[in-house]
Amino acid sequence: MELDNAVKFLQGKTILITGATGFLAKVFVEKILRLQPNVNKLYLLVRASNNKSATQRLYDEIISTELFKILRNNWGSKFDDLISSRVKAVAGDISFENLGLNDSELREEMLKKIQIIVNVAASTNFGERYDDALGINTFGALNVLNFGKKCDEVKLFLHISTAYVGGEETGIILEKGENLKRRNDINIFEEKRLAEELLSQLQNQCIPDKAITSSMKEFGLERAKMNGWPNTYVFTKAMGEMLLGKFKGDLPLVIIRPTIIASTYKQPFPGWIEGVRTMDVVLVNYGKGKLTCFPGNLNSALDVIPVDMVVNAMVVAMEVHYAQHQYSCETIYHVGTSSKNPLKLSDLRNLVHYYFTKNPWIDTNGQKVEVGKLIVVSTINRFFLYMKIKYVLPLKVFYLINILCCQRFEKIYTNLNRRVKFILRLAEFYKPYSFFTGIFDERNLERLQRLAEERGVDLAEFNFDSRSIDWEDYIMNSHIPGLLNQGLL
Repeated sequence: MELDNAVKFLQGKTILITGATGFLAKVFVEKILRLQPNVNKLYLLVRASNNKSATQRLYDEIISTELFKILRNNWGSKFDDLISSRVKAVAGDISFENLGLNDSELREEMLKKIQIIVNVAASTNFGERYDDALGINTFGALNVLNFGKKCDEVKLFLHISTAYVGGEETGIILEKGENLKRRNDINIFEEKRLAEELLSQLQNQCIPDKAITSSMKEFGLERAKMNGWPNTYVFTKAMGEMLLGKFKGDLPLVIIRPTIIASTYKQPFPGWIEGVRTMDVVLVNYGKGKLTCFPGNLNSALDVIPVDMVVNAMVVAMEVHYAQHQYSCETIYHVGTSSKNPLKLSDLRNLVHYYFTKNPWIDTNGQKVEVGKLIVVSTINRFFLYMKIKYVLPLKVFYLINILCCQRFEKIYTNLNRRVKFILRLAEFYKPYSFFTGIFDERNLERLQRLAEERGVDLAEFNFDSRSIDWEDYIMNSHIPGLLNQGLL
């Protein structure tokens, strides 16, 4: 059977992939090796002290995962040979200049051979330490770009951002950088200086590391909200995009802005996931009976996109834009579902209730956990009032009873208090998304799809059309079972 153009394109290519141990990058690497084992080399940047440790992480955290089982079965005894000949783990860190590559010989080899750079590295923690988030999401992106501009053969820089870089926008959100340019009064280098200054002050006070981390996290959220973003993650990702746009020079730049990335839809098999993703925190705690209410707009679209569709869009964008590398341009693609096939919060609530009613969670005592339909409170203020009346105030009474009873109920109180604080913190972090009313325009993505079809790309193999998603089948038969299979429930 004749190979399609996207698969042909990957043959003989040398690609640098950052953030290689992350969820999205793993699916990307697996896809390339499964479809085009004749790729020349995949350099995977891994945080490690040396290349030996990086290689160990490659096998322990990437290659040995269930994600690679089909590839492993296809190659049998030759699987290790495929990996050793096509994949090179490189010890480095995007927070440093030259990506922290200490092996000068390997660095020179990479500078001579790399043709495409795929920057997937990110800290996705909404409340990350500000210095760490700046180092990875903002200046880390710039460090990768600067490294790429030194590569002799580089033709394309593909950067993975997030659709939410514009903050809490409403209406139709275009695939353009204008929503960030309107806020270009932000002095990004001043933000870095402020973070470094605070860190230095805290360290000079000789306070515990835990307290320093807490202060740096609070500072990140403070700076984000002051500048109009809901959390540290999207704020630092937005600043990363700003720096790339400003300093890209002649290097063609493609920015992929996925929405909320979830488990695989079809490839390499349905339901593979790693770690508890954004919406899964709510699903897991609801299924375990720990979450009975949450703030949100039942008519809001939860813009969820399966990870394999994001990867397909990445590969197709690489194929199309590599062929047009003579044009020094910046192109942005939203990869989501809200504009074509929205999953409403009300629909998700009904589906998960139906699933856990049919398949109840078994707790540590072997008892089935019965769940009612999630109570969705229509405003954040009403939610906090509901929580205060139903849980916070009774808990304060219980606290006094516990003291009067000589701490007899200390363990019960501690567990209840921890659960209430967790739900309140969860609501605070996720309210920008559970009340989000923006719709991500995908006209650029539609144009990419048409170009790919004209260029002979198999859009069944590289499907990123969200209209093909059957939400009921995906949630009930792939996504939640995938969480169970990974031991996340």
